[in-house]
Amino acid sequence: MSAVTEAAPLAAPGNAVGRSVRDSLIVAKRNLIRMCRIPEMVIFGLIQPIMFVVLFTYVFGGSIQVGGSSSTQAYREFLMAGIFAQTVTFATAGAGAGIADDMHKGLIDRFRSLPMARGAVLTGRTLADLVQTALTLLVLAVVAVLVGWRTHENLGKVLAGFGLLLLLGYAFSWIGALIGLSVRTPEAATSGGLIWLFPLTFISNAFVDANKMPPFLRHIAEWNPFSATVQACRELFGNFPPGYRTPDAWPMQHSVWVSLIWSVLITVAFRTLAVRKYRSATA
Repeated sequence: MSAVTEAAPLAAPGNAVGRSVRDSLIVAKRNLIRMCRIPEMVIFGLIQPIMFVVLFTYVFGGSIQVGGSSSTQAYREFLMAGIFAQTVTFATAGAGAGIADDMHKGLIDRFRSLPMARGAVLTGRTLADLVQTALTLLVLAVVAVLVGWRTHENLGKVLAGFGLLLLLGYAFSWIGALIGLSVRTPEAATSGGLIWLFPLTFISNAFVDANKMPPFLRHIAEWNPFSATVQACRELFGNFPPGYRTPDAWPMQHSVWVSLIWSVLITVAFRTLAVRKYRSATA
């Protein structure tokens, strides 16, 4: 009787939620410690976006016209939202490779043998990736300011823009989790996490004005969830160049809400699929 009485509270929904949060935070801490012990993981993650900022700003900045301006400063401010968004989505490959590496080493099987909440391993991993993404965004924002990027809205809107970027990155980390659980090696997870991101990010409004694309590509770019976040960030940062005309497509006219909705839908859908895959995955 006493055993039953003691076990009953553990089955209560509130306690189940509490254990799930606790287990997720423990796994997140484990992954953050691992990142600190392997600093090159963070350093190499910073090099690529910094290279994109420098190359696009100084190589293409004076030759790409956005809105009614072809000035380097106008393109620099137009560009940065796209670079920020590309950076958070490219973290998908790292998330997938990390989980695939844990699978390959048998660590996932050890976690599944423990009395842990279902999904806590994946949630902890994605939370750790979110912290790393936030650090990357912070460093990238400093580099952007150094090369001349400026915002023209109040601090609240600027922080809201970075919040949308982090939410998009978190949503895409669940896509990476599903990929990492579905392949056999970390190398395959890295390739699988990047191959579809290139068309997603380049057939968008990240680097060029979507109004100047051929009609077929323009429609794809305007309904691209990646484009919605880029457009929302430009609006919240005040980075629309002089003479820029917002596309008539509904997602572009309501980009902040569309970005939020897309990120939530992606998170819910791919978290469900990833947790289901986790239950049946084998090393």
